Amino acid sequence: MSMAVRSSPFRDLSLFCYRSGVGVLVRKLLRDLGVPLLIVMTILGGFQGLFVKITERVVTQITPMFGALTKMARLFNKDLTDSFIQDMLFQGPGRMMQSLAGGENIHYERAMHMLSIGYIHPLMQTIFCIWAVGRASGAIAGEIDKGTMELLLAQPLARFRVVMSHLCVDFLTIPMLCLSMWAGTCIGAWLVGPYHVDVKEFKGMPVDVPEEWLQIDPAAFGPGLLNVGALIFAVCGYTMWLSSAGRFQWRVMGGAVLITLLQFLVNLLGQLWDKMEWMRPLTIFYYYQPQKIILQQEHAWTVNLSAWNGGQPLVEVPVLAVLFGVGIIGYAMAFWTFQRRDIPAPL
Repeated sequence: MSMAVRSSPFRDLSLFCYRSGVGVLVRKLLRDLGVPLLIVMTILGGFQGLFVKITERVVTQITPMFGALTKMARLFNKDLTDSFIQDMLFQGPGRMMQSLAGGENIHYERAMHMLSIGYIHPLMQTIFCIWAVGRASGAIAGEIDKGTMELLLAQPLARFRVVMSHLCVDFLTIPMLCLSMWAGTCIGAWLVGPYHVDVKEFKGMPVDVPEEWLQIDPAAFGPGLLNVGALIFAVCGYTMWLSSAGRFQWRVMGGAVLITLLQFLVNLLGQLWDKMEWMRPLTIFYYYQPQKIILQQEHAWTVNLSAWNGGQPLVEVPVLAVLFGVGIIGYAMAFWTFQRRDIPAPL
């Protein structure tokens, strides 16, 4: 008497990948991405670990000094606010630096606020986009450019499986990139140790830094990684669409870089120039809010589209839904385009 083998979703998925050839393609792509992936993960994690040390210097030496100078200045002018030095630093051109650091709601004297800047730092966003654009632009257009796509499709392999294999690679590599940042923060916090202010270094100046401002909670950075991964996936999605329609990788890469850079600049300038603020919700970077999620601010997981309503809340839109939606639509359009195009012979 034979016994039926009980099926499970994981077993069915494994059999599908094995029989369809997706699993073979995924393993091949992961082998090709091994060294670049390790390099990018090292850069991301190393920067976050370094930023822990930078944060220590800022919250234990620089901002306490500004606070002490403010208290001494208020002895001569009681109308001065507690943040008047910070306001002076971020006037004029300094306002752009404040926008890049998270805006007016960031308190540089608090360790968690400073550490969260590392997740929205322009260098981090640049690396995210370079990885996404570089990988997705070479996924289809790069293979056509090299002449290997014609050989691949000569095998009994459906085109949708080629796109599906790249989607699987994104689902495997993007979490690794995100976790490398979190690991850098955790390892950096462990190596540097608890923050403390040495009052003796200020030569009798009035220094008062609450202990809770110096506390670090590495676990709070975990939820913010969802937004990081969503941004990378969104860039991968629309770049994959361009790649599915292109023939030369450098052209696809140039177009994707141009689109991404324009979105970044529009989002940045929209924070500085009121006339451009209405364009910010049209960019993916408007929905990149890991800093608010890490700091557990109100409505951190949504944006209210106030730029389209004169500064007043219009409707709450989930940031993850928008970014993941852009990525999914991009992959769907890539599949649709790749199914209907001809593969030119290699030059």
